[in-house]
Amino acid sequence: MSNSIIRFGENAPAAETGKPNNIVSGTPETRVQNYYSDASEQFFAGIWESSVGKWRISYTEEEFCTLLEGKAVLTDDAGRSRSFVKGDAFVIPSGFTGTWETVEPVKKYYAIFEARK
Repeated sequence: MSNSIIRFGENAPAAETGKPNNIVSGTPETRVQNYYSDASEQFFAGIWESSVGKWRISYTEEEFCTLLEGKAVLTDDAGRSRSFVKGDAFVIPSGFTGTWETVEPVKKYYAIFEARK
């Protein structure tokens, strides 16, 4: 593990593609480039992308996001929705359950902390 500063965009890691679990609608596909993982493997940061679709989410981690492109709507299990667009920054706390809907293709920076149980 290096103690060097990580600049997103330089020495880009290989992208991993996939599909979310628990799809509600659409055929969303995701792409992630994880630029950083700490030695404890509890903290991660990178770039995530998604095509249009909606799926159920259940967070065990804390995630800070900044949307670089697109539009997403997060709705909690009580039915409260929040919309996010390019430039918006937000935190999804551990314990959040509901849906993530990518309304317009999304690209975001993420920083995730996953506490050990």
